Amino acid sequence: MLAATVLTLALLGNAHACSKGTSCEAGIVCRITKPALLVLNQETAKVIQTAFQRVNYPNITGEKAMMLLGRVKYGLYNIQVSHLSIASSQVELVEAKSIDVSIENVSVVFNGTLKYGYTAAWGLGIDQSIDFEIDSAIDLQINTQLTCDSGRVRTNAPNCHLSFHKLLLHLQGEREPGWIKQLFTNFISYTLKLILKGQVCKEINVISNIMADFVQTRAASILSDGDIGVDISLTGDPVITASYLESHHKAVLETWGFNTNQEIFQELVGGLPSQAQVTVHCLKVPKISCQNKGVVVSSSVMVEFLFPRPDQPHFVAYTFEEDIITTVQASYSKKKLFLSLLDFQITPKTVSNLTESSSESVQSFLQSMIDTVGIPEVMSRLEAVFTALMNSKGLSLFDIINPEIIPQDGFLLLQMDFGFPEHLLVDFLQSLS
Repeated sequence: MLAATVLTLALLGNAHACSKGTSCEAGIVCRITKPALLVLNQETAKVIQTAFQRVNYPNITGEKAMMLLGRVKYGLYNIQVSHLSIASSQVELVEAKSIDVSIENVSVVFNGTLKYGYTAAWGLGIDQSIDFEIDSAIDLQINTQLTCDSGRVRTNAPNCHLSFHKLLLHLQGEREPGWIKQLFTNFISYTLKLILKGQVCKEINVISNIMADFVQTRAASILSDGDIGVDISLTGDPVITASYLESHHKAVLETWGFNTNQEIFQELVGGLPSQAQVTVHCLKVPKISCQNKGVVVSSSVMVEFLFPRPDQPHFVAYTFEEDIITTVQASYSKKKLFLSLLDFQITPKTVSNLTESSSESVQSFLQSMIDTVGIPEVMSRLEAVFTALMNSKGLSLFDIINPEIIPQDGFLLLQMDFGFPEHLLVDFLQSLS
């Protein structure tokens, strides 16, 4: 359960600003509610099974004195898990403390090889090798704490308990009397319990931390493309309440360049003379802010028109600089992103090579072109580009139900129901093998 929770902690949940009174300075707050944890809990068996299978069970050797037989030497080799099933599991959030996971009736079958030897009457040495199978029923109680270490999630399970309801030894192809089974059953039971209690709990903690790194790296990959990335380091320890689990992330935008695609602008001014050219330069990276009315994008651009002169090889250049502010509402449905224009403002700043009357005419033409043709075309293309980008990051593999993108003053609230991200768990488990 813990590993499955960490798997989606940085990828899914409700993103919103830090509430008043918190000490964090977060750009993203990821919240997983109790109902969401119950969904994640459905996949606990796969992670627990991996933990049992990854444990390096040591060979067990020794000797024991036995009446009539003297000292019997023995060894258990190649101990492995051949079968594991889980009847049920439950998860509880303990306020400001831990995630408590109770796993009941874990049925585990171990197999391996039992080798033993002793000296029989008349000094005859007897050595035998028998395949064995151990049928066990176990309950697990894991209380896990989440902390922040150098901006990354770390897990620690100070309380991890295994309780055995059953541990039965079966010897395959048994030819010796029942004393062999009697001799080794109690000893094997005691030794195996000690090994499992130490090794399995240790492995669960190891897997949880490996998964935490896997998830945070995957989340950073999803939120990056080319020269643009987002620093999603934690700002503090994850918050645990009785009703939700929450992590706070920096979400600092990092960019190493910004290029304007000029082809789209050439296509948008198709009504101009065939040899006319238009070039648009972004004077600074667009400023994006979240307001109650929508996502507001502000930018300054310089537009240059080149018109051919009749019977002359030279062009006449007209340039002007403008501030553009657009307000957009985003939505997500049927695995596609949709953008709706709520408001658009264009403010001229500087103009060159234009008379006052022609400047007003060009400005009117430009605003009409942008409003009726440019913005719808740009938004349509952005919808396709962003949808393709999100799908390339694996978003389409998530079963997202009733998503809402709600603009608030200073942040976006993203809330949704979701199916378990099976593909992420598969990727992670494959990375362990």
